[in-house]
Amino acid sequence: MVHAVSLGLILFATWLLMSGVYIPFILLLGVFSCAVVVLIAMRMDVIDHEAVPLHITFRSLLYWPWLLWEIVKANIDVTKRVLGLAPISPTMTRLQATQKTDLGLVIFANSITLTPGTISIDVEENGEILVHAISREGAKGFADGEMDRRVTELEDA
Repeated sequence: MVHAVSLGLILFATWLLMSGVYIPFILLLGVFSCAVVVLIAMRMDVIDHEAVPLHITFRSLLYWPWLLWEIVKANIDVTKRVLGLAPISPTMTRLQATQKTDLGLVIFANSITLTPGTISIDVEENGEILVHAISREGAKGFADGEMDRRVTELEDA
């Protein structure tokens, strides 16, 4: 039940921020629509600890700033390569992920894809991820395992 309530609150907060309308009737419609969505999700039995991952909320506050900094650094690297200041040497590599849950594996693969110059192409059931990188240096950056370690810490919350 706590997951359903938190989902409703998250949906309403998102709706409120995006609408920007604070008229009582419109607010009531927003509450009603969020409640209907939560009821439908409950009826479909899709509300669980992975659909509403409350257990990673506080650790994600440490992970997101780190990931944003990695994205900034990768943007600078890709810009240098596009401007011809560094060579482009596309490469494919396989990474072995250490995450224990599907949620952790998805967070890791999506974090790779969010980082400019890299994309997760395939995720195997054994946790192996095929990654395409714009440069060999970019691929080696994932080989050190820093992102993998941080995502594993995030999911162990």
